[in-house]
Amino acid sequence: MSRTLVVKIGTSSLTQAASGQLALATIASLVEVLAHLQQTGDRVVLVSSGAVGVGCGRLRLSERPRQLARKQAIAAVGQGRLMRVYDDLCSHLNQPIAQVLLARRDLMQRSSYVNAYNTFQELFALGVLPIVNENDTVAVEELQLKFGDNDTLSALVASLVEADWLFLLTDVDRLYSADPHLFPDAQPIAHVSPTELANLQVKAGRSSSAWGTGGMATKLSAARIATSAGTRVVITQGNQPQNILRILAGEPLGTQFEPQPRPETARKRWIAHSLVATGKLLLDAGAVQAIQQGGKSLLAAGIAAVEGEFAATEAVLLCDRQGQAIARGLVNYSSHEIRQIQGQRSERIPEILGYVGAETVVHRDNLVLADAPMASSLALDADQG
Repeated sequence: MSRTLVVKIGTSSLTQAASGQLALATIASLVEVLAHLQQTGDRVVLVSSGAVGVGCGRLRLSERPRQLARKQAIAAVGQGRLMRVYDDLCSHLNQPIAQVLLARRDLMQRSSYVNAYNTFQELFALGVLPIVNENDTVAVEELQLKFGDNDTLSALVASLVEADWLFLLTDVDRLYSADPHLFPDAQPIAHVSPTELANLQVKAGRSSSAWGTGGMATKLSAARIATSAGTRVVITQGNQPQNILRILAGEPLGTQFEPQPRPETARKRWIAHSLVATGKLLLDAGAVQAIQQGGKSLLAAGIAAVEGEFAATEAVLLCDRQGQAIARGLVNYSSHEIRQIQGQRSERIPEILGYVGAETVVHRDNLVLADAPMASSLALDADQG
């Protein structure tokens, strides 16, 4: 039975630590593994970092740029070079490849999301290996329109293509309770259940490795996104791509995160994982219970407060009075309109707003409940917002 696999490789695995040059032996081994999987019936997507690093090397720069425009320009230089390396290596294995550059807004708009899904399906049907990176030259940091890191990008791609596996290849062999370089008593973590993932925290270490600030944090965040979309996630050593085959064969390598049951519809996966929440609705206890336990839509009467500014049809977090996210949904009214109708019965909406609108503020078909792992991901959205 064929599987859909997403493999993400980070810059630390793609490049040599001493020189910053591409680690060609690692890349060649990775390409060989992915081509083998693709040509034996699996559907494979590679999410590759490295464009900025390769661009810096190409331009003989001693350090990575901090200014966004300069970083985007250097990424444009590096992306072409990186794809040429992949294409040269894949050509020797008769494996066609495709470059897919995604920006966050591509997954936020429903029509673009569906188009991206259809494009991946056609590439799979053609036997092509898609190689994905963020479209750095057009991405902007404002309004959270950047993915922020390729761990997050790979998790969202895994959700988009309904992947069975997501492999996060990094510079450590697995997840530990702390940076093993700094904490000799750090314990290896081989298996993480959905319940354990919701509360899992690790101590960060040096910024030059996967244990740096945000390094493992982004991988755990990616694991929460992907597992709640029904994908099994693995963290394993990037300089040993053959581990992918060994793990698929059943060997207990790396750290494996169990998947949650996949959300019932592609639309709900899109709402749950691809949209950026632009505001929050604080709900009274009755509305929380009706949504969580009764599967009901959100009515204006159950809204206690509105935070943020947003338009109708945008995504918001639905929270209890303490601010804990319980769901994410698409609103039928703007923040200005909801402030006018909050706490009111639905039949009064036309009188208050002056036109006949929807009876619900968020319809249950446009609402996704937060299970434990997803709640952690939603909380990150709330903090960033």
